[in-house]
Amino acid sequence: MPRFEGCCSHDHDCEEEDCSTSYSLYKNIDTPRVRCLNELEEGSCQAVFKPWHARLDSSGPNLRSQEDDPELLLYVPFDGAVSLKAICVIGAPDGRGPAKLRVNRRVYVNREDLDFGMVADLQPIQEWDLVDNTAGVVDYPTQASKFNGVHSLTLHFPETLGGGDATQINFVGFKGTCVSRDRRAVEAVYETKPMPSDHKVADLAGAAWRLG
Repeated sequence: MPRFEGCCSHDHDCEEEDCSTSYSLYKNIDTPRVRCLNELEEGSCQAVFKPWHARLDSSGPNLRSQEDDPELLLYVPFDGAVSLKAICVIGAPDGRGPAKLRVNRRVYVNREDLDFGMVADLQPIQEWDLVDNTAGVVDYPTQASKFNGVHSLTLHFPETLGGGDATQINFVGFKGTCVSRDRRAVEAVYETKPMPSDHKVADLAGAAWRLG
C-alpha cells in the first residue's frame, strides 16, 4: 500500500508480524467512561475499542453520528498515564468514514468539558487528513513529545471522506506504552451522565457538556 503524508502504512501481514503488540493501550482504556458527543446510539462509542485482531469486525455496534450532522467528539480516558505514539482509525466504506482527525494538547488532551463550539475556535497542535482505511493497515503517528503522560484524549472528527451527512467509525486503536497505572488526583467534579433529553441534537453546537 502506498504511504500517505502524515501516516504510516503497514506493508506486511499485520497478524503474521503481530502488530497487536504495538497497539498495547487497548487494555488501558477506561471503557465504561468513554463518551461521545453527537453519537446516534448512546454508548455505541465504547464498541469501537476492541483488540487489534478484531479491528475489521464491524458486525457489532459501531459509532455513528446523528443524521445530517457528521461531526463527532470522542472522549477517551485511560486508567493511568500513557505515552501515545500513533492512532489507527477505521471508518465505514462508501465515503462514510471520517475525513479528518484534530487533536489539541492544550484543550483536547487531559480535558473533559468540551463541546463543538469550543473546539471549532481552537487551532489544533496536530491534525491528520484521514484516508480510506477499511483494511486497517494505516496508522497516524503523533508528535510523541506532545503526548507523554496523557490521562485522557478527546478526538474531534469534523467531517466525512465523501462529504456525507453522517460519519461511521468501526475501530479506534492507540499505539504506545503505559507509563503509570496510578491515576492522577481528580481535579474536576463530574456531573451525572447526560440524558438524551437534556442534550437535543439541535442544541449540540452551543451546548456545554461534561464528557467525564
